[in-house]
Amino acid sequence: MAQLSLEERVAALEQQIAELRAAVANGRPKDWRRTIGMFTDDPDMQELFKDAMKIREADRTRARRRYAKPRQSKA
Repeated sequence: MAQLSLEERVAALEQQIAELRAAVANGRPKDWRRTIGMFTDDPDMQELFKDAMKIREADRTRARRRYAKPRQSKA
């Protein structure tokens, strides 16, 4: 691999800086935070969340029963 000259390296860095500035100028960078609140008022998503919570609670109940210690009576 041939080594780049100083001028070529500077040109590459300038290109990268120009791309970064263009990305910042377009507003918020694209990341996971853009999706926050996307489904807030969507009735289908609310139903999905409700169903998911039912499944999670059933799993919790099943786990509690499985690992519950048998009660010892005081006789």
